[in-house]
Amino acid sequence: MAEAETDARRLATEARDRVRFEEEVLELADQVYRVARRLVPSREEAEDLVQETYARAFRSWRSYTPGTNLRAWLMRILTNLNIDRGRREQRSPDMRPMEEGDYFLYNRLEETSGPDDEERIVERLSQDSIVEALSNVPHGFRDVIVLVDIGDFSYQEAAQILDIPIGTVMSRLHRGRRILKGELAEAAVGEES
Repeated sequence: MAEAETDARRLATEARDRVRFEEEVLELADQVYRVARRLVPSREEAEDLVQETYARAFRSWRSYTPGTNLRAWLMRILTNLNIDRGRREQRSPDMRPMEEGDYFLYNRLEETSGPDDEERIVERLSQDSIVEALSNVPHGFRDVIVLVDIGDFSYQEAAQILDIPIGTVMSRLHRGRRILKGELAEAAVGEES
């Protein structure tokens, strides 16, 4: 009889913990979606990525340690799924030299317009063109940009989420930002023409 009561208490405790976990995870859904939206080029892919993230989180809820950073735990699942998706797509990085594109926008602005036109061109960059430019950044660099610049994670948190050294986060962020600048330059000058 005592064994049955112990099992009943254990099951009740587990059910209560599961409900608490689900409530806390669902409160983070908007944040998870915002990060997913920056990782992939379309809303549909972001929704699929979020759905996969939550499915994996709910299946693996026992592996979460209560009291630790739940948001980082979820983002780790999200980025791992996105890395898997990227590997499946076999995306290859842009091989053009980095320095060549660093000042592309400024050089083109000098050729085609005056100094006051820079603000006008920056205003032309729509949300969609920014998302498209970000989606053109190679996968490993884009993940770091999204986590640090958009998700407001520290370098240390991004390193933990991506399971890479903090130095790698910093170098990928630097290089990824340079690639993104080139992509944005292409988009801005393309819209100007």
